[in-house]
Amino acid sequence: MSKEMDRAIALRNTTDVHYNCAQCVLCAFADRMGISEEEAVRLGAHFGGGMKMGGTCGAITSGLMVLGMMGKGDAASAKQYVDVFRAHHDNVLDCADLLRINAQKGNERKPHCDNMVYEAVAALEEILG
Repeated sequence: MSKEMDRAIALRNTTDVHYNCAQCVLCAFADRMGISEEEAVRLGAHFGGGMKMGGTCGAITSGLMVLGMMGKGDAASAKQYVDVFRAHHDNVLDCADLLRINAQKGNERKPHCDNMVYEAVAALEEILG
């Protein structure tokens, strides 16, 4: 398992502080992006819960931020990244819709959100190498 995945798992499982999905992805890659975890937490503060409005999932939006910070700001990298989520979630990218579908399947919220973070980290690792 990678250092980034280990960090994402640790953040999702901490009981000291609640880190939203965006913060977990950003913190997992903070070292590689050349920023502190504190900066990553501040950067991702308003992106959890689909920008706190049910919009695009914070794990997805934060991954796009990571790609940009890592020099992958091109449309092809963004498409490659987002297409992973489209394929795995029937083209659904919005937090509110993802959570609604998850609930309709009888699943709990936290494991779903955890998996979105882990999926984001894995997709980023694949693209960034």
